[in-house]
Amino acid sequence: MSYSELRQMKPGAFRRYCGIKPETFNPLVESLNGRLPQVGQRGGQPGFGVEDQLLITLEYWREYRTQFHIATSWGTSEATVFRTIQRVETKLTACGYARLPITTES
Repeated sequence: MSYSELRQMKPGAFRRYCGIKPETFNPLVESLNGRLPQVGQRGGQPGFGVEDQLLITLEYWREYRTQFHIATSWGTSEATVFRTIQRVETKLTACGYARLPITTES
C-alpha cells in the first residue's frame, strides 16, 4: 500500500499498518526530504517518493517480511528494496531518529 492510499486512513489504522502515528511519520519524512534521492532528480534514482521509501523500510522493520516479499508487493526488485532500506536506515541514523540503546556490561 502506497502512502497516497495510507494517508486516507484514520490515525488508528495508519498506526496499525506502519507501526507509528502520523504525527511521528511526518517529521521523519521532513528530515529525509533533502537527504534521499527523489523521483525526478538526475542520475540513478528510486522509483518511489520519500514517503514510500520510508514505508518500505517500516514494513521491513515492523513485519519482518523478506525483501523478496516486499519487492513483490511493491512491484520492484529485491535489489531496489535492499538499497532503499539501507539508504533510509543510514539517513535516519544520521538524523538521530534511529538509535540502538547502548548497554554497558560489567
